[in-house]
Amino acid sequence: MAGLLALAIALMLVLNLAVFVLIQRTVAFNDTVEEAEQVRLVSREVLTRLVDAETGQRGFLLTARPGYLSIHDEAIQKLPDLMQELGGLTVGDPDLGPRVERVRELSDQRLAVMERTIVMARMGRLDDAVAVLRRGEGQVLMDAMRTEIATIDEIQATRLQFRTRQSEWAGNITVVANALGGALILVLAGASAWLIRRYVIEVQAGRDALDRLNAGLEHQVLDRTFELTIARDRAEAMLREVNHRVGNSLQLVSSFMSLQLRHLVDEGARAALKESQARIEAVAHVHRRLYTSGDMTSVAMDEYLEGLIGELSQSLCPNEGGCSIHLEATPMRVSTDQAVSLGVVVTELVTNAVKYAYEPGKPGQIRVSLVQDPNGRAILTVEDDGPGMGDGAVKGTGLGGKIISAMASGLRSAVEFDRAHRGVRARLAFDL
Repeated sequence: MAGLLALAIALMLVLNLAVFVLIQRTVAFNDTVEEAEQVRLVSREVLTRLVDAETGQRGFLLTARPGYLSIHDEAIQKLPDLMQELGGLTVGDPDLGPRVERVRELSDQRLAVMERTIVMARMGRLDDAVAVLRRGEGQVLMDAMRTEIATIDEIQATRLQFRTRQSEWAGNITVVANALGGALILVLAGASAWLIRRYVIEVQAGRDALDRLNAGLEHQVLDRTFELTIARDRAEAMLREVNHRVGNSLQLVSSFMSLQLRHLVDEGARAALKESQARIEAVAHVHRRLYTSGDMTSVAMDEYLEGLIGELSQSLCPNEGGCSIHLEATPMRVSTDQAVSLGVVVTELVTNAVKYAYEPGKPGQIRVSLVQDPNGRAILTVEDDGPGMGDGAVKGTGLGGKIISAMASGLRSAVEFDRAHRGVRARLAFDL
C-alpha cells in the first residue's frame, strides 16, 4: 500500500510538472506568434513605404510636379526607423539576420536609384531620368526585395509550424499523464476509503488550480484580443482617412484645372491642360475603384475601363454625331500598378485618336479592346479609322508618346503600331 501511495504521489507530481511545462510552452508559443507577426508587419511596411516612394518618384518624373516629391519624401522618412526595428527583432537570428541585412542593402540601393533620377529631373535631364526608369533597375531591386520578404515569411511560418507540433505533443503528454493519474486513483479507491478521500481532495485541488490558470489565460486572451481589435480599427480608420484625402487631393487638382481652363484663351494651352486633366482622372479612377472595393491589391480591369471610357466619352466626345468610343473588355483582374499604367496608356491613345483621327465635329469610331490570348497574356488594342500616322512623324509635343513608352516599360512591354491598318492601331501585350 505504501508503495502504491508513493507511486500515486510521484505520478501526481509528474502530472503537475507536465501542466506547468505546458503553460510555459503556451506562453512561449504566444510570444513566438506575436514576434513573428511583428516581423511580418514591419517587413511589409518597409516594402509598402518603398512602393509609395517609387510612386512619388514616377509621378514627379512623368509630370514634373514637385507635389509628388512630398509623397516620396514622406514615404522614405520612416524607413530608417522601420529597418532599425526590423533589425532589433531579428538580432542574433542566424536565419533572419542575413535576410534582413539583405533587405536593408536592397532598400538603400533602390533609394539611391530613385534619388539619382530625381536629381537628373531637377537638372533638366528628364529624358535621362526616364531612360533609367525604363531600364528597370528599380523593378529588379523591388522584385529581389519581395523575394527576401517572402523568404522571411516562409521561415517564420516554418518555425510556427514546428512550435505548434511541440505544443500539440506536450498536450498529448499531459492527457496521458491525466489518464494514468485517474487510473491509479481508481485502483487506490478500491483499496482504502481513506486514500480515496485523500486523493479526491488532491484531485479537486488540482482542478481548482487548473481552473484558476485557465481563467487567467482566458483573461489574458480577452485583453489581447481587445487590444488587437482596437489596433485593427485604428489601422482601418487611418486607411479610410488616407484614401479620402488622396481622393480629395486628386479631385481638387482636377477642379483647379477646370477653373484654369475657363480663363485660358490659347487653344494649345487649353488642349495641354485637358490632356493633363485626363491623365489625373485616369489615376483617380483607379483610386476610386480600390477605395470602394474590398480588394486593395487588384483591380477588375473590365469594370475600370468601362468607367474610364465613360468619362473620356463625356470629356472628349460630348457632342452627338461626333466621335464615339467603344469598349470590348474580357473580365480580368490586374495589380494596382498595372491598372494605373494601363489607364494612362488608354487615356493617351484615345486622346491622340480624338485629336488626330477625325475632324472636329465629324463622326468617327474609336475602339478599345482588352482580351486574353491562349498563352495567358493580356492584349490591349486601341484603333481608329482615321488617316493613319502618315510618314510616322510625331505629332504635337511628343510628351504623350514618352508617357506611353514609360507606362508600357512599367508593364515590361512596349506599344506596337500596325502599319497595315488603314487608320492607327496600337497594340500592347503584357503578362498578368
